Amino acid sequence: AHLRPRFRCVAPPIPAAMRMPSIAILLGALAAPAVAVTPTQQVISMLTEMKAKGEKEMSEEKLVFASYAQWADDRSKELGLELQTLASRIEELIATATKADSDAAQLGAEIEQLDAEIDKLSGEKKAAAADRASQHEEFLQLSTDYAESVDALERAIQTLKAQNYDRSQAEALLQSMARSSPGMPRVLAAFLQAQAGASRSLRGDGAPAVAAYEFQSGGVVELLEGLLDKFRGELRDVETAEANEAHNHQLAELHLSSTISRDESDRNEKAVARGQRAEASAKAKGELAETKKDKEETEKLKADTETTLSIKKAQFEENQKVRASELEAIAKAVEILSSPEVAEGYAKHIALAQSKGGLSFLQVGRSQSRAISKQKAAQLLRQRAFALKSKTLLEAAAAAAANPFGKVIQMIEDLLEKLKTEAASEATHKAWCDKELQANKMKRNEKNAEVNKLQAEVEGLDASIAEMGATMTKLAQEQADLTTSMREATEFRQKEKAENEATIADATAGAEAVKRALVILKEFYSSQAAPAALLQKQVPEMKAYKGMQSENGGVVGMLEVIESDFARLEADTKAAEASAQKEYDTFMTDSKVDKEAKTKDIEHKTAKKQDETQALTVKREDLEGTQKELDAALAYFDKLKPSCVDAGVSYEDRVARRKEEIESLQEALRILNGEDIA
Repeated sequence: AHLRPRFRCVAPPIPAAMRMPSIAILLGALAAPAVAVTPTQQVISMLTEMKAKGEKEMSEEKLVFASYAQWADDRSKELGLELQTLASRIEELIATATKADSDAAQLGAEIEQLDAEIDKLSGEKKAAAADRASQHEEFLQLSTDYAESVDALERAIQTLKAQNYDRSQAEALLQSMARSSPGMPRVLAAFLQAQAGASRSLRGDGAPAVAAYEFQSGGVVELLEGLLDKFRGELRDVETAEANEAHNHQLAELHLSSTISRDESDRNEKAVARGQRAEASAKAKGELAETKKDKEETEKLKADTETTLSIKKAQFEENQKVRASELEAIAKAVEILSSPEVAEGYAKHIALAQSKGGLSFLQVGRSQSRAISKQKAAQLLRQRAFALKSKTLLEAAAAAAANPFGKVIQMIEDLLEKLKTEAASEATHKAWCDKELQANKMKRNEKNAEVNKLQAEVEGLDASIAEMGATMTKLAQEQADLTTSMREATEFRQKEKAENEATIADATAGAEAVKRALVILKEFYSSQAAPAALLQKQVPEMKAYKGMQSENGGVVGMLEVIESDFARLEADTKAAEASAQKEYDTFMTDSKVDKEAKTKDIEHKTAKKQDETQALTVKREDLEGTQKELDAALAYFDKLKPSCVDAGVSYEDRVARRKEEIESLQEALRILNGEDIA
């Protein structure tokens, strides 16, 4: 808050002490006789008038000083109260700046902690991503190996089913395929291990195997199909483990991203708060400097006021002593002149001689000389009046020509005193005007600068608030669009998932049906193939019908192709489903993070908008108050103009002309006193 402006006025100084008139000169100047009144009586009358005038001026001087002393005392008390207010304000500003600096330092330390936490979490996120990439690479290698093994097994089974191989032929076939098929070495190793286990189980008593026993292709096929189921199960386990690891990584990454986002949001908020506290500290320190300056100026003004009062008081007391002495001297002179020795003796001897003998030669010469001096003085005053275009000198010249000699001298002396008093008063007024105009100019410049600054701040806050409103509206629309996109993506994902699950179910059911058909056909044709050889040996001339053995291979082959197509469809659909689910999860995760970030941004901008709205209200109030102070300063300047600015004639010209008028009157007075008569 700003202190109210102070319009400082300095009271005009006390008029200078009346110069003590010279009683001796006055007695000599008033020697001209009057009809029926003796000179002593005239002197007593004038002394009585002087006493009354002195007493009146003494009383007026007391009133003027009492009024001034009261004003100075009130002003000193007022400035003392203002100094107390300024001291309290300085303490408040120091406390405000200290608190703001402390808050800014605390926020800086918290920001450093958040930066360290963000760096740590970012490192963990990066390391987790690297580990996930490594695990995924291992999965790809392992799944590729299993897939190649499954493919090799399927082809081996298909080959063995097409022809009847014994164990040695089956081993030779598998070894041959192992050299050309990438996944076959693993199959061959598993086959040999399973075969070794089967041989040990057949020779459970430890006796040598029967030489006639040989594995037929049916047993080899069953063994390979068992291995196929095993590899497929292990492949599914690997894929399931990979999906679980990917899901866990996504959850961990989402948690880390959310934590980092929250920490970054907190850090940004604390950075904004630290900036605001730093701004508050700078503002308080700026106002503190201005308040200290105002306090120094107020202390100086108070000291000047008290010093001036002390000087004026000493001058007043001295004036009162001089006036009292003057009145005492006039009273004694009146007492002496009123005594019988002076009044009666003068009336008896000097006045009687004058009445008998008339005017002396000296008196006649003196009268002629005075007339000439008065004429010369009047002529001088007229010449100077026309030269200076001075109405005052012109009136003095006319009065000098029309009035008696003694009255002319008194008139010129009074006029000189009047001009000197006017000069002193105008000089005092000029100093007061200069001081007031300077103070008013500084006040107008200061308040005008403050008004411009506050106006710019108000306009800046208006623009910032409008921009934040538009940004918040845009963010809200983007949030709504994200919500719509997430809902549509969820609906599409659910529909797509249902279709994929239906396709997988159909493929599984088809593969099972084809598999059952293959089992039936293979069992039938296998059961008919072996007895055919025995019968050929027993009944050579007779051929029995054993089914369409020639077409059997083609039908079984086609069914196996159909089965592999169903299996491939199931695998492809599952892969597509997994990929679509992953894309959906990624999209939803990114959308949630984006939505949360926009929510945080909206909350931050809402809080900032509220703060700036409050700041705008305060700035507008400050602007209104400062504008009123500026208007008051301008109004006071308009009030000063008539007497301090728009006087028509410059102060220097008025001083120069008054000086010439005083010199002219002094020269006329010297002429009247006979100083220029040879």
